[in-house]
Amino acid sequence: MDKQLEQILDKVHALYNKYGIKSVTMDDVAKELGMSKKTLYHYVKDKNDLVEKVIALEFSIRAKEMNKIRELGLNAIEELFEVNRLINMMLKRVNPSMEYDLMKYFPALHTKICTERKKRMFDSMMDNILKGKKEGLYRKEINEEIISKLYVSRVEKVFHEDVQTISDFTSEDFISEVFIYHIRGIANKKGIAFLEANKNELTRKVKSL
Repeated sequence: MDKQLEQILDKVHALYNKYGIKSVTMDDVAKELGMSKKTLYHYVKDKNDLVEKVIALEFSIRAKEMNKIRELGLNAIEELFEVNRLINMMLKRVNPSMEYDLMKYFPALHTKICTERKKRMFDSMMDNILKGKKEGLYRKEINEEIISKLYVSRVEKVFHEDVQTISDFTSEDFISEVFIYHIRGIANKKGIAFLEANKNELTRKVKSL
């Protein structure tokens, strides 16, 4: 992606996250960027195109952050807590009105986003479970596909509930308990022993956000 376009999209994302998508006009965007609308239209065709590009950039940033976690050399349980921290941080930055505006005014894009988000979560959880099995931390007999679908279903529910649910989900105690519950369900004796020995440190990192 062109660096100039990436900078534009980053600033527009901040606008959308602060005020919502619907209320921010192309005039507002041009003014915030310090350019004419004519110049803005060199980069995007219209508002729909702008919104789609903003979301695409956000997905790209999230993918890079997930890849950084995978490169840390952590075991599967440690990796889950790092993903936990990342998800928690992302949700705390999200203005619920963005999700609402996407759903109401950009339904096709919203459906596309939900599909992509679920796929990424599913693939990430599948990879983690397979990694945990290989490391001897997760039970060999669990069905990784079923567990991954269950995980995605639980997380996606947050995006279709009220604001209070999102607030609950981003609380450190809530999200730590959810992940500990999840790990206990898939870990074997070795994995549970590791969790118990390191639980305080792992949850402390989550609560340090």
